[in-house]
Amino acid sequence: MAGTEAAWQAARRGVAVRLVEMRPEVMTPAHSTGRLGELVCSNSLKSDAPGTAPYLLKEELRRLDSLLMRVADEVRVPAGHALAVDREAFSRRLTEEIAAAGGIDLVREEVRELPADGIVVVASGPLTSDPLAESIARFAGSRNLYFHDAISPIVDAATLDRARLSAASRYGKGGEDYLNAFLSREEYLAFYEALVGAESAPLRSFEEACFFEGCLPIEELARRGVDTLRFGPMKPVGLVDPRTGRRPYAAVQMRLENLMADSYNLVGFQNHLKFPEQQRVFRMIPGLEQAEFLRFGQIHRNSYINAPRLLHPTLQSKSRPGLIFAGQLCGVEGYIESIATGLLAGINAARLAGGLGCVTPPPATACGSLVRYLAFGDGERFQPANITFGLLRDSGADSDIRDRKERRLRQVERALAEMDRWITSLSDGAAAN
Repeated sequence: MAGTEAAWQAARRGVAVRLVEMRPEVMTPAHSTGRLGELVCSNSLKSDAPGTAPYLLKEELRRLDSLLMRVADEVRVPAGHALAVDREAFSRRLTEEIAAAGGIDLVREEVRELPADGIVVVASGPLTSDPLAESIARFAGSRNLYFHDAISPIVDAATLDRARLSAASRYGKGGEDYLNAFLSREEYLAFYEALVGAESAPLRSFEEACFFEGCLPIEELARRGVDTLRFGPMKPVGLVDPRTGRRPYAAVQMRLENLMADSYNLVGFQNHLKFPEQQRVFRMIPGLEQAEFLRFGQIHRNSYINAPRLLHPTLQSKSRPGLIFAGQLCGVEGYIESIATGLLAGINAARLAGGLGCVTPPPATACGSLVRYLAFGDGERFQPANITFGLLRDSGADSDIRDRKERRLRQVERALAEMDRWITSLSDGAAAN
């Protein structure tokens, strides 16, 4: 997805591109064809309803003349407010577009080593082959390349019931860095029964290796015994319930997200449950009864680098400016997010080839917020991100509007206006990093 978009963006700017795809010579455990842009998880490219963060990102990509968005719109199928596509038609049309495009040499072979020099975009995806992954690990440092993704849910801070939550760290260390939800014995047992009975998302065979001791799904931990969670992610030690003055029976800690000042991460709640099940079960936690989930938990196989340690917001390597990372490998989640980083990588690769400075979209835009999260996120606790309003920089201009949907519509309008101005500056040659 990202590599195809990057190649097309660079080529349409007059740069000769060599696009290397290992399939069908070497297949992955998830793909079944050799076509470009094969969707393997879902045919949905998320919501296309105005006022949502996924809509904003897609609309920015449309205005930036994204090839993959154009093809997706041409082969879309009815799916309510979501942008869903005919998967076969999508990959077939995309492969045809690249074959017909001038300036792109499509090569079918496996890249086993990072090229030693030149302008290179690495967009090998979450199932990067072992030899190339080893080469990336040698370049990045093995501690900066991950192969499994354990993601905890993120909730919108504005939808939490603060009267039922307590700000504190365990043993009083670290100030009031966490929000805590305290559960009585009865509340915990009801939560436990709902959790172990919840329906899991279907596993693909190659994902079973994700379930290792370091990041077991919370529902798998729970199945080991009724008190397992109370000695793990829900341990109450070091905390005092101000309502009783005693240690609670169980506790859920929520950590403020770095660069997401209006959202909280449910610590240790990585899981493999279906999304509606996560919402149903986790809303049983006191204070989360009306919580809106900006991101649901996931555990899956996913190769990605520690972007804050390695990348500039232009997606260039800090140690080698001609090396650019894009797609899920650079630390984003989702098809559209991957396309966005591929598009920006292609623009900057072309600018490098033309002797121009690389560029970054404005922080108020969805594209700009994504790459800034990658560059300036927490390198100690980095996790791949989907686009959410929590990532977007809010000017506070609409703080007087009480209706949240109306505030977000205004935020989308401002972001698109910023993107339009940035696109004009690129055309005028005025954009600077």
